[in-house]
Formats: sequence, structure tokens, C-alpha cells
Amino acid sequence: MRIAVVHSYYSNRVPSGENVIVDLQVEALRRAGHDVRLISRHQEDVEKSRAYPAVTAVGVATNRGPRPVDEINRFDPDIVHVHNLFPNFGRSWASRYSSRLVTTVHNYRPLCAAATLLRDGESCTLCPERHSALPALKYRCFKGSRVATLPVALGMRFDRDPLLAAAARVITINDDMRSRYTALGLPEHKVVTVPNFTSAATSPGTRGGDKHGDFWLFVGRISHEKGILPLVRDWPNGPRLKVVGCGPLDEDLRRMARHNVELLGHRSPTEVRALMAAARGLFFPSIWPEGLPTVYLEALATGLPVIAGARSIVGQLVERDGTGIVMSGSVADDIDRADAEFPGLIAHCRNVYEKFYTEAAWVSAVQGVYGDVLAMAG
Repeated sequence: MRIAVVHSYYSNRVPSGENVIVDLQVEALRRAGHDVRLISRHQEDVEKSRAYPAVTAVGVATNRGPRPVDEINRFDPDIVHVHNLFPNFGRSWASRYSSRLVTTVHNYRPLCAAATLLRDGESCTLCPERHSALPALKYRCFKGSRVATLPVALGMRFDRDPLLAAAARVITINDDMRSRYTALGLPEHKVVTVPNFTSAATSPGTRGGDKHGDFWLFVGRISHEKGILPLVRDWPNGPRLKVVGCGPLDEDLRRMARHNVELLGHRSPTEVRALMAAARGLFFPSIWPEGLPTVYLEALATGLPVIAGARSIVGQLVERDGTGIVMSGSVADDIDRADAEFPGLIAHCRNVYEKFYTEAAWVSAVQGVYGDVLAMAG
């Protein structure tokens, strides 16, 4: 197949799992024999213009920002697969490709100005429940600013989102996300779950036998929704915690970190996988629903069990698949329980990865989606 993949890359200043996933999927499709053209815009490139803030605000508010139409038409693909368009592509152009259009939603941007369904550390679904973005404007949900939130709120269409409405198939990356989008009003027949994957070839630090390291690990953005501050605040004396990541709460984290909490900042994927191979377990205290975090898939590929927040999708998956434990509210109690259970879960975690989250599993599933779309188009 000829597949055009359209994606607006988030800034490299804040490492994005979504950017990584898109790159992995493009290469996987090429390895499977497809002719893939990546049509993209990068935040660092487009924001150099002085007019960027105003032009982007108008595009987001009207859904009529830059269009990749000329590039798509020159390639003449069988399938147009759209990932993120925010904020550097418009959305209104999507309707002209509706018979061959597939989109993957990685977050909740069409439902929520913050894209997280989270406000002030608590779950918030006011906007999708009311089919109105007025609550987002009231609570300054985008970047904590009404000025910044206004164009995002004006552009929100919920189930009438131009991209979601045009797509022949909408791919969600977990079943909870699928339920939320169909509850919004999207037809159930056009929404399908296809989990992300990570490549075993990029996870060389696989743990052997019942190997059990001498420290615990957190990997993620240092921000409120990731739950890192409460984790460090409640971290007990004795056990060691290594924290990988950077973000807006770096200074707060440095102020509260104890002697047994080591802040490593940003680390390369190779370094992260080496840390996973040596850790006792991965803490994933996220407090928002998320999509399917790459760090969880990397942990499974490495054979590393997970202690996950109950409010995250990883908490649901850990409970469903037995790949760790759900946080109880006491970090010390969770560590004690994990110490007892995790050595026996290493092989099981790798088996869950092999069953659900390999490149081959993703390629097979997404080719099925493409086949359904082409069959409908005749």
C-alpha cells in the first residue's frame, strides 16, 4: 500500500512519547513492505516566524490552518493516516480524503483543551459532558491562560471535530479511550483499539531469570499529571528512587527530593533501558487517563514489573494483565508488596509484551484497519 502519514511534531524541548511512536510506526510500515510518505511539521521550524503565535491561534480557532493537501496529492496514497495535527496543521482539509482516511488519537484534545481530562489534579469531564468548551475558558485549561485557551476552545467541535467526523476509522490506543470517544457520540463501528508497540530490538537490557535490582525507577515528564511530586513527597527513608525526566516542576522536585532520591534529568533511550534492566520496579504514579505510555511498553519488554497509579490507564492494564500492582496510597506498603511479588513477575511481563505489544502485532492490526477502509471505499 501507499500510505501518507501526517503528523505535527511537538517540540524537542519537551521529549514526547507520541513523536517517538509515530516514528516507530512509520519505520514498521516500511519494513512490512509499504510505501510510506511522512508529511510533517516540526514545532521548532514553524515557531521561528514572528507571526507564528497569531497565525497559529487563528488556525486553531477556525480549524483552517496549514494544509498538507498538495503533498498528499502528489504522493497519491491509498491510505491517509493522520496522527497529531495540533497546533501546526488545520483540520478542515480532512473531509476531502474521508473514504481513505484513518486517524489515531493519542490523547483527549478533541474533548479537552488540556488534552488530559484533568484539572487541578482531579478528573474533569465538564467540556465533553456539556459539549461545550466554556468550562475550559472559565478555568484557563490551556497553559493556565484564558488568552491561550480561547482559540483552543473556539476550535473544539467534540463529535463534530473535522478530523474525527471525516475519518473512515478512528484508532484509539486503549479500550478506555475508545469508550470515552464513543460516549462522545462517535459511531462505535468506526472506532477501533490498536495498542502502540515498542521494538524488542530497541530494548537490549532484558532482565534475566529473577534478577532484582537495588533501586526503584520513575521515567516521565516532571509535571503535575504524572504524579511525581506526591511520589517523592511520600518516598520513605531507606529505599532508593532514581527519577528520569525533566519538565515544568523540576525546581519543585529538587527542593523536596531526599538523599535517597536521585534526580537524573533527561536520559537517552539506551540509558533508560539500561536503568530498567537494573531496577527493582518502575513507579508509574500518573493521575490522568493517558493513552498507552511508551515507558510502560519498554518496561514490559525489559521484564520490569510496574507499580501504577489507579487513575492511569497503566493501572488498569497492570490489574488486568498481572504485570505489577496498583498503588494503594502508601508508598512504603507498595514497596513492601512489590519486593515480595515482583521477582516472580519478570518472565510474565516479557510474555505480556510478546503477546500484545510487539511490532508484528501492531502491523497486523493496523493492516486490518487499512484493509477494512479500502474495502468500504470499493
